[in-house]
Amino acid sequence: MLISRSMIPVTEFRQFTEQQPAFRVLKPWWDVFTDYLSVVMLMIGVFGCTLQVMQDKIICLPHRTYNANNTELMCPPPANHDATMPAFELKGLKTNLDIQQYNYINQMCYEKALHWYAKYFPYLVLIHTLIFMVCSNFWFKFPGSSSKIEHFISILGKCFDSPWTTRALSEVSGENPEEKGNKKNNVSRSNLDAPVEEGNLEKTPSLRSIPEKIVVDKPAASVLDKKEGEQAKALFEKVKKFRLHVEEGDILYMMYVRQTVVKVLKFVLIIAYNSLLVSKVRFSVTCTENMLDMTGYRYFCCNHTMAHLFSKLSYCYLCFVGVYGLTCLYTSYWLFYISLKEYSFEYVRQETGIDDIPDVKNDFAFMLHMIDQYDPLYSKRFAVFLSEVSENKLKQLNLNHEWTADKLRQKLQYNTNNRLELQLFMLSGLPDTIFEVSELQSLKLEIINNVTIPASIAQLEDLQELSLYQCSLKIHSAATSFLKEHLKVLRVKFDDHRELPQWLYVLRNLEELHLIGSLGSDASKNVTLDSLRELKALKILTLKSNFTKIPQSIVDVSSHLQRLSVCNDGTKLVMLNNLKKMANLTELELVHCDLERIPHAIFSLTNLQMLDLKENNLRSIEEIISFQHLRKLTCLKLWHNSISFIPEHIKKLGSLERLHLSHNKIEILPSHLFLCNKLRYLDVSNNDIRFIPPEIGVLQNLQYFSVSCNKIENIPDELFFCKKLKTLKLGRNMLSVLSPKISFLGALIHLELKGNHFEFLPAEIGACRALKTNGLIVEDTLFETLPSDIREQMQAE
Repeated sequence: MLISRSMIPVTEFRQFTEQQPAFRVLKPWWDVFTDYLSVVMLMIGVFGCTLQVMQDKIICLPHRTYNANNTELMCPPPANHDATMPAFELKGLKTNLDIQQYNYINQMCYEKALHWYAKYFPYLVLIHTLIFMVCSNFWFKFPGSSSKIEHFISILGKCFDSPWTTRALSEVSGENPEEKGNKKNNVSRSNLDAPVEEGNLEKTPSLRSIPEKIVVDKPAASVLDKKEGEQAKALFEKVKKFRLHVEEGDILYMMYVRQTVVKVLKFVLIIAYNSLLVSKVRFSVTCTENMLDMTGYRYFCCNHTMAHLFSKLSYCYLCFVGVYGLTCLYTSYWLFYISLKEYSFEYVRQETGIDDIPDVKNDFAFMLHMIDQYDPLYSKRFAVFLSEVSENKLKQLNLNHEWTADKLRQKLQYNTNNRLELQLFMLSGLPDTIFEVSELQSLKLEIINNVTIPASIAQLEDLQELSLYQCSLKIHSAATSFLKEHLKVLRVKFDDHRELPQWLYVLRNLEELHLIGSLGSDASKNVTLDSLRELKALKILTLKSNFTKIPQSIVDVSSHLQRLSVCNDGTKLVMLNNLKKMANLTELELVHCDLERIPHAIFSLTNLQMLDLKENNLRSIEEIISFQHLRKLTCLKLWHNSISFIPEHIKKLGSLERLHLSHNKIEILPSHLFLCNKLRYLDVSNNDIRFIPPEIGVLQNLQYFSVSCNKIENIPDELFFCKKLKTLKLGRNMLSVLSPKISFLGALIHLELKGNHFEFLPAEIGACRALKTNGLIVEDTLFETLPSDIREQMQAE
């Protein structure tokens, strides 16, 4: 009963060594070995403590004789029994002591005479061993380090189990997972329960400790489904964030170093004092205590019953501590001799062929070094999720799952050039399924970065138009050859040089090039435009930029360029001399270039048919007299400027058919304007015009006339003699009466009257048979003033 209550159960100490099973990957062989040594030393301590409790500690007897000259040994040594000695009768000495006095003597001598090391040896073993155990596992329990370890172990296990790891390593090893579906082998795995596929990879020094693992490659796992792809994508994000967080500090490394140093110091201390005091464990103990009043004796001879066993246990304990200490010294050598704050994946890069796996540092590097001591295969499979190449392949796979060929066909629409166009916006890559849509004629990509146009683009035989808006792309050489022969239209919007493709300069069959971005002669501040001389078929060039002079590279295509459009976003265009060399230009647009005068260089373009000077700062257009040399000029756009009057020289533009003067400050329409009798389109809306000259009737070819948003009070009857007029815009003026002669305009299909002071509409408007309700822009109340039959006529299809 007493014995059972005094026993110390070993299970009580389990909490000191318990840890999550997953943490074993961060325990190298020396930590595992010292853990076993700690268990053995713990057993020694527990066994010694148990004996201390169960057995009598010391047995003492009174000693009547005392040799004053001998203070070292008061108790006589054991007698030597000789078999030849004659037998005699043994008689004991009477002490006249009862059992209580003996117990008192034993207790007093145990406390006063017995050396403290002999008394507390098992407890010291137990305490030292528990300290060793705590030190070995402290970094797993400390909040600042345990959270990082748990997070790392969680990510590591998911990376190891991920089907994407198997697929990535198989691809780089030259194996096609789909071709391995018929190869069935037995799974050999000792650490995690997920399948591992290593392919036919040759072992390098980083993996020499890995046993050969032949793994089943199930057909179902050879192709990632959508769910697995999303899980792998989430893993890449977790690894990125974890790496960014852990590489900032070295708390794990420092924690492990400190606990190792503590164990080494503890080892030195134990060896030092135990070596000195182990000899103090003696079987015979002399006890000198003044207990005459209690017992009648002063000197006693005592027997330490556990001395022999404790002596053997102490030597055994010293041996185990010595081995433990040597292991800790080796750990210290490993910690300080090897650079554990840096980890290189060089061997993994060489073996797997994934060249962009980055090296890591600080705590991240330290944990990977620890894992390598457990099994380097973990680091190898984990490295897949540090590679951008691997991540891009996964993104590509997920894209292909999301964007099937049928889904892409549903997004096809006809663009302004009447080509079948597919528009993709802010995707993580370029789906391979695009190249299965063989009917595609135009491809528009917006904000898609770090992708490659593959050779498979050659499958799009009808592709003629490509738009790249803020996309940084690479291109396969075979794809360049295909685009060189087939591409007709290229649009590029860029913010830096990476988004301006260099292969555009070799597109020899390109007919239209549209560039939107910062271009200039200063390479340090802007993207420079290289020579375009290889673009032999280029006819249309559009530049939306902010340069101060026409780039010299444009002159390289002057012999065949027919249309040049420059939108300068308000930057003043100063030097235009290069325009003189573009004699074959038929259309020229200089928009938002902060021009104050019409550039003289334009007057040399004898083949010019259309000139657009929109959104400049033109106040006077006296230079218009020089346009008489441009005999082919049919369209002149001077809209959105600050022009206040029209010079009489405009009458010299006899070939002019379209004139845009809207959004200016014109107050008077001069009569000589209408001497341009070929005018078919005249727009003077959004000005300050109060009067329309009757000479407008001369324009018998006029089909479009707009004077909206002016201050006109009356419309001359001569306007209605322009019988070819199809569009008449009189809205937002000060008109109060519409002449019945409106009936003369039989070809009229669009009439805008809204925003005036009309009280009614003339019934003669019904004579305009082509005019329907959708072409008549007027207030509803005003429309109701028309006779019902006319309203029905206009509402009829």
